[in-house]
Amino acid sequence: MPRTALALHVDIDRLLGRLAALAEIGAIEGTEGCARLALTDEDKAGRDLVVTWMRDLGLDITIDGIGNVIATMAGATDGPPVMCGSHIDTVRTGGRYDGNLGVLAGLEVIETIKGAGLIPSRPLAVGFFSDEEGARFQPDMLGSLVYVGGMSLEEALDIEGIDGAVLGAELERIGYAGAAPVPGLVPHAFVELHVEQGPVLEVEGITIGAVEGVQGISWQELTITGQSNHAGTTPMSMRRDPAFVAAAITTFVRDLALEFGEPQVATVGKIDLAPNLVNVVPASATFTVDLRNTDEALLQEAERRLEAFVAATVAAEGCSVETRTLARFEPVIFDPSVVDLVEQTAVDLGHSAKRMPSGAGHDAQMLARVCPTAMIFTPSKDGLSHNPAEYTSPSDLLAGADVLLQVMWALAATEPHDWSTANV
Repeated sequence: MPRTALALHVDIDRLLGRLAALAEIGAIEGTEGCARLALTDEDKAGRDLVVTWMRDLGLDITIDGIGNVIATMAGATDGPPVMCGSHIDTVRTGGRYDGNLGVLAGLEVIETIKGAGLIPSRPLAVGFFSDEEGARFQPDMLGSLVYVGGMSLEEALDIEGIDGAVLGAELERIGYAGAAPVPGLVPHAFVELHVEQGPVLEVEGITIGAVEGVQGISWQELTITGQSNHAGTTPMSMRRDPAFVAAAITTFVRDLALEFGEPQVATVGKIDLAPNLVNVVPASATFTVDLRNTDEALLQEAERRLEAFVAATVAAEGCSVETRTLARFEPVIFDPSVVDLVEQTAVDLGHSAKRMPSGAGHDAQMLARVCPTAMIFTPSKDGLSHNPAEYTSPSDLLAGADVLLQVMWALAATEPHDWSTANV
């Protein structure tokens, strides 16, 4: 049923303090960024700190077989909780807000409600999911994928990381191979607060993004094999140059994205040449192609166009190619009622709001497979993320966390058919 908004705000100073304390773990010298690759010693230390804060709030904490950590506050009734959360692992050149904000703001929501002596109608939960970034173990969103049953635990535990470490062994090593089963408990609803990681909100002067869905993602690794030879004595017409093929493909995918138009994007983000010498035509080029679109049909068309171009270019240069899929997720559409609730809540709190897609992958897209889900975006200065200079102003952090507070309270008090009309 409709419910009046809570006359509460989160404690922004406490939220900023926790963001700063977590960022000290794995801090990148000379910056405000941090590096906590999944299941490293730094990730363990970050997990330990966040779990300590969860325990301090007297929450019921569970750790599952893939290392996801969920902390729950009891409600007036039993049943599935309204859950929020994100991740605390980072890329190697990470900022202090990506992922961390959604987890620590969730703690603030619960602490604010508990501090006011209030009891939600349903339980509230905040969690962090393992290896969201996929920077050490692929694919990304791995922990939440296992949580919803999209990958078996056994398969996930056998994944080998970029450093040769095995995921299951690393979970055991850092003490986060938990006993809770996966797939995990299906929430009543899931909401993820996150920095936008892009420039749109800041450029348009908007405070809150009501995220309607997440782009589909296609990650491929291509290895082009040619013939290593002397750079000075091998005529251009007689070369079998995999670096040229890689460069041609890089140009092609950019042109393809421009041809398709927004929201299609395409990126070659990693290239390794061997033997990687200034005066040697390379023997091989290994590189990644990242294609994304909100439309599955268009994403598939981009994949087909890429496949055809690769085949033709490789053949023309006398090379060979091996292709490996690193990740493939279809576009995700979030629950319209929950998206409406996020947007209306922001407006009712006096914030400007914009409905928008997410260009990045998030744990919320996995939870959307099993329960009503939406996301809340706050602006990213200069659109920067996966960068130590990542920054979101305290006023925008407060706005996002307050929207999360009101949305979770409303979801805890209503049935699904009431969400879009809840008076928050």
